[in-house]
Amino acid sequence: MSLFTRSRQFSDPTEGGAEPDDDTAAKEPARAQAEAEKPEAEPGTAPEAAPETAQDAGPDTAPGSGSERSPGALKPGWFGWRRRYPRAARGVSVGTTVLAGALVLFALLVPNQVDKIEFASFVRIPAEGVLLAGLLLALPPKARRITAVVMGAFLGLVTILKFVDMGFYQILARPFDLVLDWILIENGTDFLRETFGRSGQVLAVTGVIVLFVAVLVLTTLSVVRLTRLMVRHRPVAARTTLILGTAWITCMTLGLQIGTVPIATKGNAEFLGNRVEQVRAGLKDARVFEKQAAVDAFAKTPPDQLLTGLRGKDVLFTFIESYGRVAIDDPAMARQTDAVLKEGTGRLKAAGFASRSGWLQSPVTGAGSWLAHSTFLSGLWIKNQQRYRNLTTSDRMTLTKYFGKTGAWRTVGIVPGVRRAWPEGKYFGLDHIYDSEHLGYHGPYFSWTPVPDQFSMEAFQRLEHGKKDREPIMAEIILASSHNPWSPIARMIDWDDLGDGSVFHRIKKEGTDPAEVWKDPEKVRTEYRRAIEYSIRSLTEWVERYGDDDTVLVFLGDHQPVPTVTAGDTGKDVPITIVAKDEKVLDRVADWGWTDGLKPAGNAPRWGMDKFRDRFMTAYGPQG
Repeated sequence: MSLFTRSRQFSDPTEGGAEPDDDTAAKEPARAQAEAEKPEAEPGTAPEAAPETAQDAGPDTAPGSGSERSPGALKPGWFGWRRRYPRAARGVSVGTTVLAGALVLFALLVPNQVDKIEFASFVRIPAEGVLLAGLLLALPPKARRITAVVMGAFLGLVTILKFVDMGFYQILARPFDLVLDWILIENGTDFLRETFGRSGQVLAVTGVIVLFVAVLVLTTLSVVRLTRLMVRHRPVAARTTLILGTAWITCMTLGLQIGTVPIATKGNAEFLGNRVEQVRAGLKDARVFEKQAAVDAFAKTPPDQLLTGLRGKDVLFTFIESYGRVAIDDPAMARQTDAVLKEGTGRLKAAGFASRSGWLQSPVTGAGSWLAHSTFLSGLWIKNQQRYRNLTTSDRMTLTKYFGKTGAWRTVGIVPGVRRAWPEGKYFGLDHIYDSEHLGYHGPYFSWTPVPDQFSMEAFQRLEHGKKDREPIMAEIILASSHNPWSPIARMIDWDDLGDGSVFHRIKKEGTDPAEVWKDPEKVRTEYRRAIEYSIRSLTEWVERYGDDDTVLVFLGDHQPVPTVTAGDTGKDVPITIVAKDEKVLDRVADWGWTDGLKPAGNAPRWGMDKFRDRFMTAYGPQG
């Protein structure tokens, strides 16, 4: 069914779905002839009833409207209800028109961020709506119909993009990238399946698809309907458009506002302009990144001159998922997190370890851990998926590759969050990678998290670190228990009771339900804090239990959590800490100005995450 046919179903009950354009008169003789050729009613058959008055017949059949029809020409409607209930049909027609106008106004005025939606947002004058109305009134009939359909569909697409932006702002604190973000949609559906099950994923995806199709169809039909209404009442529509245009210019000139919201807006034009610039920047970014990746201060350094200050040490680079500055600075979490960090600092000190901490700025927030990991290891700012793909198909050296290049370390990866083929893993130059299927875990998933952090660290001890007569190890460890949705979460148990992980079945049953937790932002924040505390304890207790004179631990957050937790804070800072028993290790970074202990001071140095690789290699090189 065409859009024009669909739109007629929503038209006034007596208008016959036709727009009173200039070519209507030419069709009247043919219509009259068709009426004359109709067979006479059979005996005993009552003729069709005509409306008693022009008012009952609806506005389009009123005298002088240019759309007079004989009673027999009235369209019967659904099962003839329009003929039987003309007043109800008129009410439905008016109501449908009002809803169409409200939908178009909503589409024109709705912001692309949830926190910007307020009453004042919908009492503005949109420049795009005024201009579109003027254009439709000026066009000839055929061009007007085509333009109405095209602009209705385009308005629907813009509205859908705004909805997608709302989701991205809620998770990533940024808008959707039309060039680079399509892969994240697949990641999002995977997250839904792992958090709410297959049925939850199917329902959510189906709901989104239905919503988007409905928006596209309804905005198109609404614009078509409003266009016909304007044409039928052209003088009134023209005067209204002129008045609104004058009001827009006046409000824009005087800067009139409702609160902090300008009354005159050209938000859609600015919105689309920003997206065009975003697309252009995305297309150019590949060339910019290629030039940046070609510069490497250590590319020509001989292997025996690399990382000499760490020879013989076991070096562990450990990422704690979503461990952001908010966990330390937010008043609602600071007291509990501070207690855990102080406890960890004290226990490590008692075991002979010292630590120093600072801040790094992640390229992402809310999600996109792999972009942060690759930024940290490559020394390049990996801010989008295009850069990540270009990096992992290049010969750029990473921190892990440089350890391997020396020949002095066995390089391994503990990546419990990986549950499928990970071809990019080869790029990082690790001798062996242990994913979720190779850690010996036989317990349950905790929502997204396949393996609890305490078990991951124990598996590292069993599979690599605890082996006798081994060579030094450089390990990349990615702890996943603090991954969204933070419900249910594991808790610390005696290390000797971990076994094969079956004990976590009981612990999971004791945990919270993510569907219930996410109904309340405060509960989400509480569970996030508890997850971070669990990850920190898993790591520090492992060092206390298994660390020795040759252990060097570097642990950091990969990015801030979602805005639900950060309460709208768009900062991207994450803590980073170096832990070692050998004083010489920390002496080499004494000039960094980092804070003693596991908690960085508020004014501790803050670097871009891409700066760490070269600073670290310089500090632990021959000149460090």
